[in-house]
Amino acid sequence: MKTDEEGNVYLNGRGAQLNTSNKFLKNSLSQEHIEGIDDWEISNEKTSFIYSSAKSIVNKVESPDVGMMYSLNPYQGCEHGCIYCYARNSHEYWGFSAGLDFERKIIVKQDAPELFKKFIEKKGWPAYPISLSGNTDCYQPCERKYKLTRQMLEIALAYKQPISLITKNSLILRDLDILQEMAKYKLVFAFVSITSLNEDLRQKLEPRTTTAKQRLKVIEQLSLADVPMGVMAAPMIPSLNDYEIPAILKASANAGAISAGYTVVRLNGVIHQIFEDWLRKNFPDRFDKVWHQIQDCHGGNVNDSRFGTRMRGEGNFSEMINTTFKLHCRLNNLNIKKIELNSSLFKKPQAQLNLF
Repeated sequence: MKTDEEGNVYLNGRGAQLNTSNKFLKNSLSQEHIEGIDDWEISNEKTSFIYSSAKSIVNKVESPDVGMMYSLNPYQGCEHGCIYCYARNSHEYWGFSAGLDFERKIIVKQDAPELFKKFIEKKGWPAYPISLSGNTDCYQPCERKYKLTRQMLEIALAYKQPISLITKNSLILRDLDILQEMAKYKLVFAFVSITSLNEDLRQKLEPRTTTAKQRLKVIEQLSLADVPMGVMAAPMIPSLNDYEIPAILKASANAGAISAGYTVVRLNGVIHQIFEDWLRKNFPDRFDKVWHQIQDCHGGNVNDSRFGTRMRGEGNFSEMINTTFKLHCRLNNLNIKKIELNSSLFKKPQAQLNLF
């Protein structure tokens, strides 16, 4: 912990600095401690792990903006603590806050591998690609212990089920053996998210993620193993990291990325409060400029829920970001080759798969 000049307590190692109220609850929750990991712990309250059993694990994606038809999330909440994360709001459905609770009360869907297997065994399943993870990072630190993502990749390989991945954690290299084998059959495409090459900014934006340097190594090592790789420069935040697009794309292409994407930050739901509090504490001298430029990207608001504009924004700043992105994709030969995953090999394996 540290204290600023006004006496406000600041939590080192955490993105959010407060717990926002949960609109679904009439009364606030007591903060119970549940023993968990971890060697990442910096602040006083330890990360908690809550085990959950679900009826289903694969979700149909209705949004036309995200480029996926189905997604799967083995964890709810994320230890990475990214301050801008749109998934924070979903933590309220579980009875927690989208603020600090989101990054220190992690729901572990321990039956995820079994539910995944049951889903793809449904009669008539056309083996559409399934994305890990559309919500929270499937390689966040607790995956080291629970290995849910690895188990599901083992199932995907056995059934020849195509999978796309996005992560900002180098733990994905643990599963290089499976990913390399899946790549032989065109069953996998992986993205690494890089928000900033500036280590000081990265630590503020994403306090528990791996460094950008390490993420570039992930792209390089997986590319050398013939796993097709992309980079997601997201989110771009005006006057904080938007100027880094050229450097991020160049470094990623040099490391082996063949595809790239980006989003413009949008502060949906209570993320408005969480991000505003974070921005005032970390960049008080730039607060007004950054805040007003985010508003400029969303028609005077800090959020836009409309399909087609919510991820890219509109207006002058959004257009400049878009133009810069397209230019440097061309300069670095990104998005030239289209990657299509192979669904034609899908079949149930002859031998019964032992999940555990």
